[in-house]
Amino acid sequence: MSAGETGEEPPGTRERFVPTIPDLRLLRDDSHIGVLLGRIVPGLAPPLLTAVAAAVVVLVLIAADGGQPTGITLFAPVAALLLSGLASGHPHDGRYDWLVPPILRVTEYSYLAVVGLASGVPGPLVFVLLMTVVCHHRDDVARPAVGVSRPVWVRHAALGWDGRMLVIAVGGAFSAPTTAYGILAAYLAVLLVREAVRTWSATPVTDVGVSTATQGDGVVLGDHPITRRGDGGRPAAGTNGEA
Repeated sequence: MSAGETGEEPPGTRERFVPTIPDLRLLRDDSHIGVLLGRIVPGLAPPLLTAVAAAVVVLVLIAADGGQPTGITLFAPVAALLLSGLASGHPHDGRYDWLVPPILRVTEYSYLAVVGLASGVPGPLVFVLLMTVVCHHRDDVARPAVGVSRPVWVRHAALGWDGRMLVIAVGGAFSAPTTAYGILAAYLAVLLVREAVRTWSATPVTDVGVSTATQGDGVVLGDHPITRRGDGGRPAAGTNGEA
């Protein structure tokens, strides 16, 4: 009886492609400060309630000041950090706690977009910063689906959702919002490209199976396998053997 008939998979099949479900606490994308705040009351602050409260406070503050990086608008990131950061250590095992990361994303994106446009930062620069942040968040979501994850130091180096908002607030406080947006966008872009290059360089090129067609005379049509000398023929981690 074959392995398929018994319901068993050939040895080593799962070793090539082991998708995992990312931890919601990692998808929060908290900074070092947020993580430290979560250790004060671990497991006590409800994640969803604090995230909603932080989002409401941020939206109210930027609406009250018209998005201008002056006055109470500069306190929005601090308020959001103090509210939502306390729940960063919670296990996020509630029925609706999966809503926490999307709420934090809306909070950050809204702050970056509204404050940037209201303070005169060029629209393309605001768009570039938002796209680099989105790409970092996409890495955290997409990589576990192929059995890998971003290194911890890379997530910390990206400053976290609250850290990025604080950088923009500090730039506004010094009347240099455009400079703050430019520096932050460039920094995140370099970090993103560096990690992408490192990941691709560390992935070995393996035999690429190309579909072939056999004619009646036995001639096999198709490209020859592509190999890299010295890779031992091992499949790329998390790619199911495809390059």
